[in-house]
Amino acid sequence: MDLRDLFENISSHEGQTVTVQGWIRNHRDQKTFGFIDFSDGTTFKHLQIVYDDALENFDEIQKYLVGSAIEVTGVIVKSSGKQDYEMRASCVTLLGACPEDYPIQPKRHTREFLREVAYLRPRTNMFQAVFRVRSVAAYAIHKYFQDRGYVYFHAPLITASDCEGAGEMFQVTTLPIDKLNGKVDYSKDFFGKMTNLTVSGQLEAETFALAYKKTYTFGPTFRAENSNTKTHASEFWMIEPEIAFCDLEGDMDIMEDMLKYVVKYVLDHAPLEIEFFDSFVEKGLKNKLEKLITSKFTRIDHEEAIAILKNADVKWEFEPKYGEDIAKEHEKYITEYFNGPVFIKNWPKDIKAFYMKQNSDGKTVAAVDLEVPGAGELMGGSQREEDYDKLVTRMKELDMDATSMDWYLNLRKYGGCIHSGFGMGFERLLIYLTGVDNIRDVIPYPRTPKNCEY
Repeated sequence: MDLRDLFENISSHEGQTVTVQGWIRNHRDQKTFGFIDFSDGTTFKHLQIVYDDALENFDEIQKYLVGSAIEVTGVIVKSSGKQDYEMRASCVTLLGACPEDYPIQPKRHTREFLREVAYLRPRTNMFQAVFRVRSVAAYAIHKYFQDRGYVYFHAPLITASDCEGAGEMFQVTTLPIDKLNGKVDYSKDFFGKMTNLTVSGQLEAETFALAYKKTYTFGPTFRAENSNTKTHASEFWMIEPEIAFCDLEGDMDIMEDMLKYVVKYVLDHAPLEIEFFDSFVEKGLKNKLEKLITSKFTRIDHEEAIAILKNADVKWEFEPKYGEDIAKEHEKYITEYFNGPVFIKNWPKDIKAFYMKQNSDGKTVAAVDLEVPGAGELMGGSQREEDYDKLVTRMKELDMDATSMDWYLNLRKYGGCIHSGFGMGFERLLIYLTGVDNIRDVIPYPRTPKNCEY
């Protein structure tokens, strides 16, 4: 029996004999009896197993070490200890021994150490909770979109286009390394042209939005940014919906609705994990998440946000300026000023991507960032430019090769319409949901500069 099934209604199993299989998390042996802290990974809860010298292999059981895999048969009884119920074992069988040098002992381990043994860290309470929440949140995202008629689109991981124009992409090639030191003839490469790992599935997703009306991507993306900050990784996951016949206001409606849905789903379906994070990682986390669900999401223009920042009685490290991006300290102040999440919209054209809808003022685009208390920017989106001529002109202004993007431009010619979308980094969401502040600790095997283990 799985512990998940056992704990769902454990009182109904009182007095029953059950068999469980899992691992020893802790083992306290006494002269005539012993206690095993037992987990099988199907729930965040542990089961205390009590055994005594009446068992035929008592002496052998006492030698079982932390990390060992065991099978236990016993009776579920009420406990006099901290837990409500425990198991009185009638049979304990070793399925897989674990030596004394097992790295995950029942003591506090630093997160830095656990990154060095990432293949074992899901066995600790911290990461058992993190990756359970990751699983629950991923399901919630799919459920949200599937229940609302979105088509799940698998964006290509190898691409010849650069969605963001950042130039920080991993190149994909089969050419020998020695040939890459000089002038490269990409016509002789595998795809006959320069190709890279994708930084976003948005452009390709737009092709599906203009066929299915509503689509979304949820998959890995890559950036070759040489950064070692807590929020950067070279491989990460993105959620990117695209919606036809939807303007910027409608886009913000969906962003707010989706975020509230996912947060509530995690609170409802991972309550033990959230309680753990609230107690040991970020005090007040649960209250923060519950407050978001009931919060009003304010909507202001970028120009208004800059005015608020300039008028604030604060000595800024980075002085806010019209026409420029805002810093982390500014994001924090804005959410505190409005006491809740804030959509900052209509950003300066020169600091945003080429595909964003140009506003009539000629200076701004219909772009939006969502700032949330305690995290700053969590999502970013825009209404896409549907005007063919304006998009071509903008690409020329940025010295982009429009001929290689003819398929994207043609979407504006062949039944084009108003459409919008947004992107949310999945790991950024997980940082917000768990309070674990380093991206390396919310993704199973982090890929960062000089680090690609396993």
